[in-house]
Amino acid sequence: MEKKDLLSIYDLSAKEIKTLLSKAFELKKKRKPLDVFRGKSLGIMLEKPSTRTMVSFAAAMVQLGGTPIFLNIEKMQRSRGESIHDTAIVLSRYLDALMIRAFKHSDVEEFAKYSTVPVINGLTDREHPCQILADVMTVMEFHKIITPSDLKKIKIVYIGDGNNISNSLLAIASVLGMNLTLIAPKEYLTGKELLNKSLEYISKSKAEIKVTSDINATENADVIYTDVWTSMGFESEEKKRKKLFTPYQVNSELLKKASSKCIVLHCLPAIRGEEITEDVMEKYENSIFAQAENRLHAQKAVLLHFIK
Repeated sequence: MEKKDLLSIYDLSAKEIKTLLSKAFELKKKRKPLDVFRGKSLGIMLEKPSTRTMVSFAAAMVQLGGTPIFLNIEKMQRSRGESIHDTAIVLSRYLDALMIRAFKHSDVEEFAKYSTVPVINGLTDREHPCQILADVMTVMEFHKIITPSDLKKIKIVYIGDGNNISNSLLAIASVLGMNLTLIAPKEYLTGKELLNKSLEYISKSKAEIKVTSDINATENADVIYTDVWTSMGFESEEKKRKKLFTPYQVNSELLKKASSKCIVLHCLPAIRGEEITEDVMEKYENSIFAQAENRLHAQKAVLLHFIK
């Protein structure tokens, strides 16, 4: 059987996303270890610091009966110039799957090209698909949505940098037919390439997508989602970003525009007092930390789907 990779939400069909979400909810409800991956190993390659991605994938593999193997890029021959081509071929002969948290999406694509085992994107500069599966799971959970098809009834608003989170939100909304508004300062809005990609799916899914710099577009939001203003790799822009993003802070005043049933999400880590205020973090900690927990359940579903 030809191996399959998860580099982007677009690698999944609507049916596959629904299957993964259903399995994630089943696993969360049962909360029982499964001895299905005995003798199998997952490589966890980290080019960036990580808490949730690293621990949730490791715990997921252990709870499924397998073994996580941590691959610190600085302690591998990759740091001395060994090619992705050679590294991917060698690792394929040791592992049953490889999860990579990388700076460059193109590097993960190259690993997938030469790897003979599944490659899973644990975060790149372009997308964060495993995070977004957990996010949608959280929206369904807190808004008591039984089937993903009913997600279109929920207005989801993302406020902040047009980064890997907003890119993957755009992708899953386009595939499933969701109602999504992306809000950011003009120069940080989602790029045309990704918007054009979403159009390939919107005509079929009937998704409602809005991209704007108008903060008033949060009106009647059922979900408000934010992320740090300066992602890893963009530290040199921190001062500039703080100035431009300050009007886009998620605070109690902003939430007055939202619906009465609105929840707040944050993929974490949060810089309290910047993109989100301390009081909002505390008020909505149930949804935010459930979102973090759901990484574990969603990733168990992903591993079961991709590792054969």
